[in-house]
Amino acid sequence: KMAVVREGGREAITHWERREVYGPAIRPVASAIECHLETGRTHQIRVHMAHIGHPVVGDRTYGSSFLTKAASLPEPARGIVEAFPRQALHAWLLGFAHPRTGEEMTFESEPPADMQALMDGLRKL
Repeated sequence: KMAVVREGGREAITHWERREVYGPAIRPVASAIECHLETGRTHQIRVHMAHIGHPVVGDRTYGSSFLTKAASLPEPARGIVEAFPRQALHAWLLGFAHPRTGEEMTFESEPPADMQALMDGLRKL
């Protein structure tokens, strides 16, 4: 469970769990994280992950430290991470109550091709 508290800020709570580790167990290079949001603040996942020192790959705003971390990686991990052209975020499952009927709605989506390629490349490390 993660919360970043700033005076005058609005509450934002993220529950997260590591789903997959990429690279050698001794020194992993990245992880796939599943996040469950109690709140829906703008950039919530990006802010929380950067705050705990695990920035989102490709996040040059809140997680720019990913570039420093990437620079210290051995090849081919460095090239894989540095070449990813966007934030490595994907809403695999989205659920909410319909605003009029109250019916629970859920939507699932497989990772897009570029993110799948990123994960496949990292799995080979």
